[in-house]
Amino acid sequence: MLKIAWSPEYAHPLPENHRFPMLKYELLPQQLLYEGTVTQENFFQPASLPEERILRVHAKEYWRRLHGLELTPSEIRRTGFPLSKELVAREVMIMGGTVMAAEFALEYGMGMNIAGGTHHAFTDRGEGFCLLNDNALAAQYLLDEGKAQKVLIVDLDVHQGNGTAQIFAEEPRVFTFSMHGGNNYPLHKEKSDLDVPLPDGIGDADYLKLLREHLPALMEQVNPDFVFFQSGVDVLASDKLGKLGLTLAGCKERDRLVLDLCHQRRIPVCASMGGGYSTRIADIVEAHANTFRLAQQIFF
Repeated sequence: MLKIAWSPEYAHPLPENHRFPMLKYELLPQQLLYEGTVTQENFFQPASLPEERILRVHAKEYWRRLHGLELTPSEIRRTGFPLSKELVAREVMIMGGTVMAAEFALEYGMGMNIAGGTHHAFTDRGEGFCLLNDNALAAQYLLDEGKAQKVLIVDLDVHQGNGTAQIFAEEPRVFTFSMHGGNNYPLHKEKSDLDVPLPDGIGDADYLKLLREHLPALMEQVNPDFVFFQSGVDVLASDKLGKLGLTLAGCKERDRLVLDLCHQRRIPVCASMGGGYSTRIADIVEAHANTFRLAQQIFF
């Protein structure tokens, strides 16, 4: 059974001027239930990730200051969110959701988090709407518990997974692959194990050609026993921050390619949603919903 981390708290507690990007966390589960892709049984309430797990990836002093609401104004501006106790609690719950979804992936082949994909969080700082790094925390958890020996992180958000690359720069058991807009945020890119920078405006055919060239070869080369998939939909041509040219169909085919490869090789995969900033909320929800539809079709 497909198990999906979700809580009403995912959509809160942000001030009104930050609400639009968060609407998808309310609307996406509603859409999936309405169309019959999932039932309530597919959803689980995530538990907050314990502090000792957070400290396996994030610096103790950073966590102390974040948890104590002691970040400087410039640090807060870099995250993009006004800092609050409720915001930190939300982030810690999302981290727990990805760890639990990874556990379900081990059991069922695939697990998902309606939030997550917070790949701009570094060991000692947050930025770009990311305070803590859920895929890094979940990957470290699997390694610590002996539940995975080699992890591949497939990051197809339009923005480079700079925080994830920094966290695992010296960890040979985690291979970081980021295919992202070369001229997009962040201005300074970290070094992933494999970076594929994309030109502005790239369309479906060229994008999918590049992904087909790299991902199957990586599966052979890395031979992972677990995959984390950052499935951001800010690759769409309609995205206000993306600069790429993918259609909804192209984005769906991207997801199909990733999930098919994992299924064919019997590699458990955990998907986090990542970014999406199209002008029409319907485009964001539809693109994300396609990931869940494909998960049901391919794995279940």
